[in-house]
This record gives sequence, structure tokens and C-alpha cells, in this order.
Amino acid sequence: MNSQFHKAPKYCKDHKGSLGSPASRKVNLLRSASLVALLCLSSSALITPAFAQGGLLDGIKDLFAGGAPAPSLDTPLMKPGNMAVTGFSGTIFPQEGLPPGVNPLDETFISLNGKSLRIFNIRATGEAPKGQLIHTPAPFEVDARKIGQVFGLAYDNGTLIEGRDDGKRTVGNLYVTATTMHGLQVVIPDNDGDGRPERIKTGQAGASFMDGQHGVDLAGGPGSIYKINGVTGEVTLFANVQLEGADNSGPGLGNIAFDQTRQQLFVSDLDTGKIHRFDMLGTDLGSFDHGVNGRPKNGFDAVPHDPANRMDITSPTFNAQDPDTWGFTSTMRRVHGLAMKGNRLFYAVFEGLQIWSIGINHDGSFKEDARWELDVKSDSDHAVTDIVFDRKGYMYLAQRGHVKNAYDYSSFADPAKSQVLRYHREIPDDPATPSVWVETPAEFAVGFPLDHRMTLGGIDLGYGYDKNGNISSGVCDGTLAKTGDNLRDNLRDNPELADQLLQGGPLNVHGFALTSKHLVRPKNVPPFKSYFVDYDGSFLDPEVRGHVGDIEIWNPCRGGRSYGWGDIVP
Repeated sequence: MNSQFHKAPKYCKDHKGSLGSPASRKVNLLRSASLVALLCLSSSALITPAFAQGGLLDGIKDLFAGGAPAPSLDTPLMKPGNMAVTGFSGTIFPQEGLPPGVNPLDETFISLNGKSLRIFNIRATGEAPKGQLIHTPAPFEVDARKIGQVFGLAYDNGTLIEGRDDGKRTVGNLYVTATTMHGLQVVIPDNDGDGRPERIKTGQAGASFMDGQHGVDLAGGPGSIYKINGVTGEVTLFANVQLEGADNSGPGLGNIAFDQTRQQLFVSDLDTGKIHRFDMLGTDLGSFDHGVNGRPKNGFDAVPHDPANRMDITSPTFNAQDPDTWGFTSTMRRVHGLAMKGNRLFYAVFEGLQIWSIGINHDGSFKEDARWELDVKSDSDHAVTDIVFDRKGYMYLAQRGHVKNAYDYSSFADPAKSQVLRYHREIPDDPATPSVWVETPAEFAVGFPLDHRMTLGGIDLGYGYDKNGNISSGVCDGTLAKTGDNLRDNLRDNPELADQLLQGGPLNVHGFALTSKHLVRPKNVPPFKSYFVDYDGSFLDPEVRGHVGDIEIWNPCRGGRSYGWGDIVP
């Protein structure tokens, strides 16, 4: 265990300082699930877990997990029910130590070997949900050196494995998009002779994005879309989103959606506000401009793209801690979440938290019929970063907190206020309301902390589970998966839950929750009828925020039922 750090992190101090009180000692040990207690009590020289993921945590995880088998034609990577999740790859710290007076944060960098994408296999949990942590088989992982920091996810409907022409071995490929939702790190060349670049907070001449911000090995950038082959796991650069030959300047992409009928992908660009469409070879087939061609359809003024509003990390006006200087397009034209339903593409606009849709022609091009669908009724103004529909036409939305970029890598999103909501259409339509969707949505409880609003903006629907926790292959969309922060820690709000929570495993779970899609609030409050999965298996730091991103489930389901979870009927 390395001990080059000048002081123990705050969570170790808090843990040690509470050992005198039996009640507080129990709470702290419950929070840490013993692991962090062991580490903190054995050394006063640990760096915070937000920093250490590239070194210490890899060693810890190796104690508990074996290597995942390499994909092959006989055992393809993607299997029905696989859950792909994006997250921050973690950081590394110089192993040789630092001279006195040097701030360790100045020499802490993105870990190129850290994992920006993990694919989990949760086909059998072994028991019914009771708020417990689920230990999964070792996931397939992709390093930051290949894809950098990513958020959005989409599966295509697959290609046949070579040598099979009967349609029975169709395997989906996965697409992921570059992001600033897991921070934006900028450096200048080494100027102190230590062989490492220098982190900077404000723009300077010679500045560049830190290695690991984008995929170094694949020469990726802030507008990159990467593809993971569903059979072999090979990672390639699929496309770069551009506008009239100009690359994305730095804000990155919003989300991505697959159009199964026309075999194309849609991706939202946070730099320009455009929605681009790509064929399956990565060719840009054109774009839709909500600001110009969408807003006027509902009586709003047109808001064109401002080509002068670009991120410039060499300008003194750029501030890495202030996302308002990052060149994001106007909130009135900024599109995040995307989803196909029938022949329409639904998309979420930041300003007013509006959901719009636009028709898609038979040839895949955009129609001229953009329409406002609804204003999201939420208690926060957090952006809707993901949308999904079930087979009955219900629309599910997930919010993510405003982008942050703490210098210590601890927080990338405003915490604990984002919601997961569900809308359905009015049947029959109420002519007295402006929308064909109900005005008041249902809401899902996400995580145990007070208000149960710990989501991080990633949702998807997957197969149901039976009463024994086994996946039900005939139940196509029985489970709602939701990414979130600190999902099992509620001891400050409800310490009486301590014993029950402890029985379910560690508390500091940053990952995702799996719940029956029928358990809308007030059902499942607190959410003991959920399974929980941790993204990196560390359980070390309750303070990090925004380190997990989107989730997407490979779901080539041909069944018709939408129940599951013991066939709970809504």
C-alpha cells in the first residue's frame, strides 16, 4: 500500500473521529461495510477513493473477482439481458511521491487503464429483491485509453455470427458517445521537469485535453462515437460528429438512439444543438435543427446555432470549474435524451424541460412535423438525459444533475434532486389540456437517501425476473434499470433501517438499481423491492457524485408480456 500522500482523506478522519461513540461507530462501520474501516485504520496515508481507482482499487477488486473469459464466436460478448453501464474511469497518482509543498491534486490524472464502460451479466440473482447488493460475474470492461469518458449508449439489433445464416445467433453491437458529464480535464505541457503535464484550471496557450478525456488509442475527440463489436468485443471509432466540417469543440455529445426499422443511429450534439443521423457504416446522413426547425412549429422564436460560441481551452475566459464557459449551445436548442417510438424520434430539450418529437420518413430522413409533446413536471430543472418507451407506449424519463467539475474529481453532477418519471397518454385525449400526455407523471424511488431521488440520468427497460430472481426471457420489459449515486446509504435520514440495510451488503453503492416497472411511488418507498449493483466494486467513498452515467440493456425480446417479477399485474 502506497503512502506518499500528505494527509489522510476526509472520510478516514471522520471514521476515526467517531470511534468513541457506540452509536456513531455502528453507523460508520455500516457505511463502510468494514472495508473502508479496515483500510483507514491500517493507514493514515490513503488518497481518497476518487483518486485511487487506477491503482489501489484495481488491486482490491482483484482479490474478489477473477478475469472474465475472452469473447469468441462460440461465446459472444453480448447476451440477452446484458447491461452496459458507463462511468468515470478513475484517476492515478504518481507512485514515486512528490516534493514538499506540491499539491497532490495537481499531479493526479485520469487513469488510462481505468474502466469507462462495463457490461454486466445479471441473469440470476438467487433470490427475490429486498434492497440487497447483487454480486455479478466479472464484467466485460473497456479502458479509458480506448474510449475516454463516455455517457450515451445504444445497441443495434445485431449482426449474424459468421457461418450462421439461420438468424438464431444475432448479436447486438454497442455504441457509446463522448461526454463531459464525467468532468473536463485540461493540461499544458510539462514545465517543471517531472515528465508529467501540468493540470490547469483556466485557459492557457498550449492547452490540450488531458489524456483519457477522449480515446487516446483510437484518436477520439469530444464528438466521437465508438463501437463495441457484440461478438468479439473489439472497440473501434465509429464516427466523429461534425457540423460543416468543424469538429465538436469540447462540450461533447448528449445521447444516442437506434432506429431499428431504418437501421440508423441518432445522436444529439451539445456543441451545436443538432441531432445527427448516421447509417450503420458511420456515414453522417444529415441533421435536424430543433432551434430553427422545431421551435417555430409550436410558436416559439427560432434560435439559430451560434458558430462563434465554441469551447476554447486556450482562452483566459475558459474556466474548467465553470461549465458556462465550455461552449454548450443555448439551452433553448440544447437536446439531451433521445428515443425512437414508432415512426417518431422523441427528444428532450433543456430549456423548459420539454419533450418534443419529429417524424422519420421511410428513407430515414427527418420530416417537417416537429411537435411539442409536454413540459416535464419535475421538482428540479435538471436535464432529461435519457428516454425509453415500453411496449404499452408508456414513456420513462430520467434526469441528471447540472454538470459540475470539482478539481478533486469528486463531483460531476448536482446530487440528490433528479427524478425518474413515467408518462402515459390520455385515453381518451382531454381537449382541455394542451398535451396528449397526462399532466402529472408517476415517479420511481431511486436509492435510499431522503426523497429517493439519487438518479444519474440513465434508464432502460429489460427482461423481468421471477420470484426466485431468475431472468424471465418471455417478459420483455418488466424491469426498469436506473443509474444513481450512493444508492443504499440512508443512515443519516433513517438510522432505524441500519440492520436491514447491512444484511444486504455495503452501503456506498454507486451504480444502478433494478426494479419492477410497475412499482411507482408510493410503492417501493423505501426501495427494498429493488436490486442494487455497484459500478466498480469498491464501496469506498460515500461522497463522490456523478461518477456513473447511462445504462442500456441488450434486449432482443420476442415475447409479448410486459409483466414479470412474479407476474405482478399493474
